[in-house]
Amino acid sequence: MEFQHLKLFIDLAQSRSFIRTAEKNYMSASTLTRQIQRIEEKIGQPLFIRDNRQVHLTDAGRKFLEFANQSWAHWQQFQHQLSSNQTELEGELKLFCSVTATYSHLPTILERFRQRHPKVEIKLNTGDPSQALSNVQSMQADLSLAGKPESLPANIDFHYIDEIKLSLIVPRIACAATQLLQQQPINWQEMPFILPLDGPARKRIDHWFKTQKIKSPKIYATVAGHEGIVPMVALGCGVALLPDVVIQHSPANSQVSYFHLPVPIEPFELGVCVQHKRLQEPVLNAFWTLLAQSQAG
Repeated sequence: MEFQHLKLFIDLAQSRSFIRTAEKNYMSASTLTRQIQRIEEKIGQPLFIRDNRQVHLTDAGRKFLEFANQSWAHWQQFQHQLSSNQTELEGELKLFCSVTATYSHLPTILERFRQRHPKVEIKLNTGDPSQALSNVQSMQADLSLAGKPESLPANIDFHYIDEIKLSLIVPRIACAATQLLQQQPINWQEMPFILPLDGPARKRIDHWFKTQKIKSPKIYATVAGHEGIVPMVALGCGVALLPDVVIQHSPANSQVSYFHLPVPIEPFELGVCVQHKRLQEPVLNAFWTLLAQSQAG
């Protein structure tokens, strides 16, 4: 099996589109289909479930993706080792973070790395921050900006970047939530909350509910990611407990107000995650070393 075929499989698993993957790799969709079929024939099992819009990994496909990511990373490392005369670091760096982090924290981190290693190709994928750690563990990402979990897996290294504080935001328009906020005392049990689906922020929020003895909070909606919650609050759907950095960078931040909480929410740590064993890879090692140097400086 050729390494380039593994790379095509990895790209398809990420894009879930034969057309986009084919365009990215300068080939026709039919050629890409034949390449994937050859891999499936060698393995003896289908790797993708195909429908009219997207493709999805089968159980065998998810297992093969882990193998493909590891094999591709080892191949890149081997190529680097063979290039003994190479003066500049080359390769690929796959990063994952939330949309907010792409303009709140990532630019500062990437600036020095790009200046020092301009030939490294950076591939950025954004999504729900609760998926950041799992993306590193499954090798869908080399590095992720992630909130530090309460229990960090033994195979993961975490480099602290910032402390993330959370605040309660409320609508500025008249609605059921603002009416409840005018009561004394506030009936938090009836307050409609819009919450992140999962992740460190959600865990801090659930803990806050317990400290306030809100046994069964009224949840208007749960949202994957954080960015979509601020507009929902602005529309009067409810209130939300969110990281300050998300609120500050939201286009809808002028349509919500901060609400003072007598008992603040516990902040969490934001940092970069990587599999410890992968720090021997030249590109990841260079990035990690630069992080340490930046902190020391």
